[in-house]
Amino acid sequence: MFSQVRARLGSCLTRFPSCVNSRVAPALCRHQHRTFSSECQGVKVLYDGLCPICVTEIRFLQFMQRNQPGKVDFIDISLPDYDAEKNKDVSYEMAMEEMHVIDGKDEVHRGIPAFAVMYSAVGLGWLGRLMMWSPVRPFMDKSYTVFAKNRLKWTGRGEECIKGRCEKKTH
Repeated sequence: MFSQVRARLGSCLTRFPSCVNSRVAPALCRHQHRTFSSECQGVKVLYDGLCPICVTEIRFLQFMQRNQPGKVDFIDISLPDYDAEKNKDVSYEMAMEEMHVIDGKDEVHRGIPAFAVMYSAVGLGWLGRLMMWSPVRPFMDKSYTVFAKNRLKWTGRGEECIKGRCEKKTH
């Protein structure tokens, strides 16, 4: 019974790529039902290692790729040795403003498209397609904009973190 439900769900979700922005579609369309393509080798996820919300999600994604180690390279931009030149010139400041993911073709994706590529790379392509689906995408974009604008405040850090390295406030 579970396999029938999964098959029906899978067939429904495969329709989503037609609604996906063409910049992200190639990465999303290759993944169905936790399968991986060699074309997604080398996905880089740039994340803020001092953001507890971000770190929680990254730990989940690392767990999701546990059977495919090295599939996604999670790069902590908060470390002093973060090098923008090794990451398509995505500066610390740029990465602090919104999520950045570099796909296997060395293309940079930002915001919701970045999440879609990232999720696809760890076998959650259905979630990426759902986020990019035209009826859902405006809500996702708006929600992420609110989160990105407020995450420093919500995680106990200030705006100074965008321009320079920062630590969590203790008071």
